[in-house]
Order: sequence, then structure tokens, then C-alpha cells
Amino acid sequence: MTSARDEPLLAVRDLHTHFSINAGLLRAVDGVSFDLRAGQTLGIVGESGSGKTVLSRTIMRLNLGNNVHTSGQARFDGQDLLTLPMSEMTEIWGQEIAMVFQDPMTSLNPVVKIGRQVTEHVRKHFGVSKKEARTLAVELLKSVRIPEAEVTIGSYPHELSGGMRQRVSIAIALACSPKLLFADEPTTALDVTVQHQILNLLGIQQSERNMAMVLVTHDLGVVAGRTDEIIVMYAGKIVEQASTDQIFQKTSHPYTEALLRSIPKTDQPSHTRLAAIAGRPPNLITMPTGCAFSPRCPYAQDRCFEEEPPLQINQDGHAAACWYQVGTAENQEAWDKNLAAGRLSTMAVAKGQIVDEVPTDLTTGSS
Repeated sequence: MTSARDEPLLAVRDLHTHFSINAGLLRAVDGVSFDLRAGQTLGIVGESGSGKTVLSRTIMRLNLGNNVHTSGQARFDGQDLLTLPMSEMTEIWGQEIAMVFQDPMTSLNPVVKIGRQVTEHVRKHFGVSKKEARTLAVELLKSVRIPEAEVTIGSYPHELSGGMRQRVSIAIALACSPKLLFADEPTTALDVTVQHQILNLLGIQQSERNMAMVLVTHDLGVVAGRTDEIIVMYAGKIVEQASTDQIFQKTSHPYTEALLRSIPKTDQPSHTRLAAIAGRPPNLITMPTGCAFSPRCPYAQDRCFEEEPPLQINQDGHAAACWYQVGTAENQEAWDKNLAAGRLSTMAVAKGQIVDEVPTDLTTGSS
């Protein structure tokens, strides 16, 4: 019998988010399921347009509008967030679930001082006095390593650097000690040094508060060593899901392999050409038949263009949606076949190197 302690804090089941637009039905999230337990960190990785941000915003009920169609379940602490009245959902925002957005310049109010923004949720949910709120604001800013916090609470967002603004956004998200934090590309606009500081800060706060966290990013390097599990999304679906160690040590999906190889390496000589993923993400309105990644995949065979692979789970709990998984004999055979047939660009001169461009015969699936 499963105890309450074993129940996941967040259980997402067959979640779909579609947008009706003039061009047709855009399937941004198309059947995603996962569990997240208290204190765990989940990484959601994928290129722009993969559906990772829409997934987070759907769970938070931030995708509003008559053209948004959502189905499935997102159970948080035993209640389905997708069926709650919006009046109840607004009580959960900040107090139970919070989000750090990608760009603090658009998420922070430019005409409101930092101190008031940091304590807005606290005053709403807990009714603290103005004096108590000021003291709390200073403590929160200090907790996210902002120097001269007493001065900063009287500043406006434009008076702070990008890194300081993102720290303020984190302080706002943590103000009510939520059980779950979504961090949506929290370091995209920051330089490498500040990025490292922000990620470390999130990790420290998550550990100290035993808070569950979902870290959304396009960069596998960001989630390395910072998450317990990783979900790789492509075209609105999960294409690979496993523990962080398994993702890096036993990569199974060609898309994940391509993402890994596109990360710059510190041991490479200066001016080494970066490995790019061939082609472009698919049009989510007119999806190709078969595997969505097949037009860009160096291992694709006829079957890949005809049949969509299911998300298969092995005995280690490692899931991947691919007919020719990386590291298998079938994968090697597919590579050799494409190489012998001249269906890879001349840049693909070694096993696993990502092609710069995809010739026409490979994109059509012909032999």
C-alpha cells in the first residue's frame, strides 16, 4: 500500500496544451507525464519551441485565453491544478508554487520599488504589517546575496544590473516559502560568471528549504550536477527521461546526443567550430509523419519517417522514444547505412558528429 509520504508532490499525467491560431492547431505540449517529489530537482531541457516553457506555464495556469485548449492532469499536493477555480489558483501562486521567469526586466514592475515587489505576496497571504514587510524584504534580499539590501529595497529595477534583478526575482519567488519552484531559463540573459552564481544560489535555497524545483533550460550543461532527473523535450513531447547520471552516461536518444555535442568544451582548441544540430525544429501545426526528429537525425531510416516511436522504458527506468537508440547495434547499423549511402553531409566524418546540413534525400526519408 502506498503511503502519503510516497506520493509525488507533483504528478503530471497526459498533459496537452494546444493553441488555436489562424494557421491551425498548434500542439505545444502533446501528452507529457512525469512525477516530482518534495525536495527533488527536475530539469526540463530542449530547444526553443520544444514546449518546455509552455509545459511549466500550463501547470501554473498562466496560459490564459479562449484559444488555449488544455487537457490531462497536474496534481499538486493531491489536488488537480487544472480544474481549480482561478480564485483558488491565485491563492496557490506564491504561497505554494512560485516561478522565476526568464527575463526579470519584463517580470518586475518598472515603476514599483524593489521592497514593495518583494513583499507583495507576503502581505497578501499573511497580512503582515508594513514594518514587518520591510524587515522581511531586507532579509530576503540578503538571503539571495544582494549587497546593501537596506538601500536596494528603495531602488527601481532599472537601477540594478541584470544579475541583481534576477536575484530580486528569486527573492520574490521565495518570499512565501513555496513547496515548488519553477525556474524558467533563469540565467539565459546573464554572463557565464553570474549564471554560475545564480544557479548555485538556486541550489542552496532549494536545499535549505527542502523545496522541489523544476529547472527549465535549453542547455544540458546547466542541469548537469544540479538535478535529480532530466526530461528532454522535442516538438511538445518527451523524447528521453531518466536520472541525470543516466542521461549523461547512457544517452539513448539522438536528439539528446546532439544537445550534448553542441555544448562548448573547455578542452577544445581556441576557435574550434561548434557542433550544430542539423536543420530546424518542426512546424508544430503541420507535424511530419513518424518521428518528429527524423528529418534532422543522422541515424534516421525509412521506419523513422513512417512510424512514431513510443516512449519505451528499460529495466533501469530510462525512457527514450527512438527506434535506433544511441549505443545499440541497430543505431550503429543505421549510421553505417546512411554513411555508405552518402546521406550524411561531408562534415559528418566520425561516429556521432552532428551534421551541418541535411541533404534532401535524408529529409524525405528515401533510401
